Amino acid sequence: MHHKLKAIAWDFDGVLNRNIIDGRFVWADNLQNDFGISLHDLQKGVFDDTFPDVISGKIDLKTHVQRWLEASNHELSVEALLEYWFRKDDLKDPFTCELLDRLTAEGLQQVIATNNEHHRANYIEHVSGFGDRVSQVFSSGRIGHAKPETAFFEHVSDTLDLAPQQLLLIDDSAANVAAAKAIGWHAYHFTDASRAGLATFLGL
Repeated sequence: MHHKLKAIAWDFDGVLNRNIIDGRFVWADNLQNDFGISLHDLQKGVFDDTFPDVISGKIDLKTHVQRWLEASNHELSVEALLEYWFRKDDLKDPFTCELLDRLTAEGLQQVIATNNEHHRANYIEHVSGFGDRVSQVFSSGRIGHAKPETAFFEHVSDTLDLAPQQLLLIDDSAANVAAAKAIGWHAYHFTDASRAGLATFLGL
């Protein structure tokens, strides 16, 4: 399959980063014990109806989290919470990361296409080390649009100067896969069921 392609766009969370188990983000498993913050309160206060505006860069993550910490009377600083979150959420998947590196070695361009705001995108790029493993990290916070919006995919293809049919998205979201295919991209829906077939699909 990959011989027909010019670039592969990897989703991050749930694909290159194995941080979602049974539908939950495992970084928060010990949040209650470590900081006295319940997952329910975090989800209600941080991952609320305005969080899509954080993901697309319209609201800064630090400002968003700081407001919630102050309203909840938590003494924890926003810097400490985000450092904890990003570090605990850094769970690289050896399987997909090895495939990425093999494809890079074969000369195929690799990029990340993720729904993350710019603080975490910077962490992924510079602290997790993916800036050295891919040619570019495309994030919703930097682009101003999030998957499955068409504008996200158009930004990636325009920036890379590639036709849609020269790109492959590997993503764990069925909606993102459908949106990519709708504008002419190739796409692979990465799930627990399809995981084992990815290497064969890629011709590895």
